[in-house]
Amino acid sequence: MAAISTSARVTGKHLIAGRWLPGEDFASSSPADRDDVIGVFPAGTAQTAGEAVGAARAAYPAWRRMSRILRAELFDNLAQLVKRDTDDIARLMARECGKVITECRAEVVEGLHMIQYVFGSGRMPTGEVLASEIAEKDAFVRRKPWGVAAVITPWNFPFAVPLWMLGPSLVEGNTVVFKPSEDTPAVGQRIVELFLEAGFPAGVVNLVHGDGVVGESLVRDADVNLVLFTGSWDVGSRIQQISAGLPDRIVAAEMGSKSAVIVCADARPDLAVNAAIISAFKTSGQRCVSAGRVLVHESILDRFSRELVARASRLRIGSPLDAGNFTGPVIHAESAEKVERYNALSKEEGAEILLEGTRLTDAATARGNFLSPHIYRIEAKPGVRCVREEVFGPHLAVIPFRDNEEAARIYNDTPFGLSMAVITEDYRAMRFFREECEFGMGYVNLPCIGAEVHLPFGGVKKSGNGHPSAAGLVEAVTHKVSWTVNHGVEIRMAQGLTTEEGR
Repeated sequence: MAAISTSARVTGKHLIAGRWLPGEDFASSSPADRDDVIGVFPAGTAQTAGEAVGAARAAYPAWRRMSRILRAELFDNLAQLVKRDTDDIARLMARECGKVITECRAEVVEGLHMIQYVFGSGRMPTGEVLASEIAEKDAFVRRKPWGVAAVITPWNFPFAVPLWMLGPSLVEGNTVVFKPSEDTPAVGQRIVELFLEAGFPAGVVNLVHGDGVVGESLVRDADVNLVLFTGSWDVGSRIQQISAGLPDRIVAAEMGSKSAVIVCADARPDLAVNAAIISAFKTSGQRCVSAGRVLVHESILDRFSRELVARASRLRIGSPLDAGNFTGPVIHAESAEKVERYNALSKEEGAEILLEGTRLTDAATARGNFLSPHIYRIEAKPGVRCVREEVFGPHLAVIPFRDNEEAARIYNDTPFGLSMAVITEDYRAMRFFREECEFGMGYVNLPCIGAEVHLPFGGVKKSGNGHPSAAGLVEAVTHKVSWTVNHGVEIRMAQGLTTEEGR
């Protein structure tokens, strides 16, 4: 096992109006080794949140008035810094969130891709030119920023997801207050340090650390026009409830899933098993798009299950700094306990256990939160909780189906609708699932993970509220205005309306 604790501790600080404000209220420790303390950070308060929002509000007018192209060029500066620091960022991420170093490098590249996308968008159109009923008029639709955005992000993608939100918000002219997860504050702080080094003006990007106290304070602040959130349904629904009482507020929220891979009778066996393994167990099942279910045609169920279990049994689980490992730990002891409760629930609900998940407690894993995969076979029946509720860990249900109609019904039988994959050679089946399943991101002959930044990232039902992240976020961080110009010397109105007296 590669050594974990190899770097100096991070000194945690808030950033408000360009000033670093230190404090030592909570520690961030590695989920792979509880003795590896990444750093100590200040816990924000309602006052901290208010000061950060005030700084963002003060910086907004000048930032909004800056040329969009010049705002975008700052992202080119940022891209060069991320390229320079890719390995250091990936190593910090591996230590702090427990993802294997290869995944962390890929995430840094994903964040870089978002930065590059935003830089390129700076010279792209910001609206449309439309025809008018009146020949002398020109009609335009333009996008304008909302104002101040609160960006509240999760621990499992501590680099890419913040950039999905920060990038579109800032290039369109909003200013931001960023609250990273209290589980990965060091990565969040590193992002903001890079923004400053890239030349972003004071107050345009502000950073506050802390838990739900500071997060709720940001949400309750009426000076926040946008709340951009990725996390649980419980928190996201509360954000939406609080925001409903504020007239000048947009919420873009992505809130969990019970995603699935659907394996049809004609699926290529190796491709299907690989897709299931990657979907369910990469990042120890801790992606919002991770598959908690694999739906398998009954004609291939036994063969598929045997191969799935055989491969899952061989997965290397261990230090996130060892690139040879498939996955690392879950984020908390509490998370491990939750997964174990759902593992037990699967038995209580009548599942046939194909591979029993356990805690890993050998010398290499004893100081961390390591779990092996839990796989079980179960019929789709009304009221079975383990196949409907999000677990967020290495916990996978194998569910048989008779035909495509039943597979679509089973897929849709959860409160969520984020991601799905279908494994088939039949183009008619591909189209059927595309049309009948409720999802935001669909994949064919691929895992149900693996988003790209130029595509919208979001879902339906409890998984999202119609404002997807990544490239899709531009529609939420701006609002459209119409602008009509008369080039004539008289007033002529649409719909035949006249200005003549008495008509």
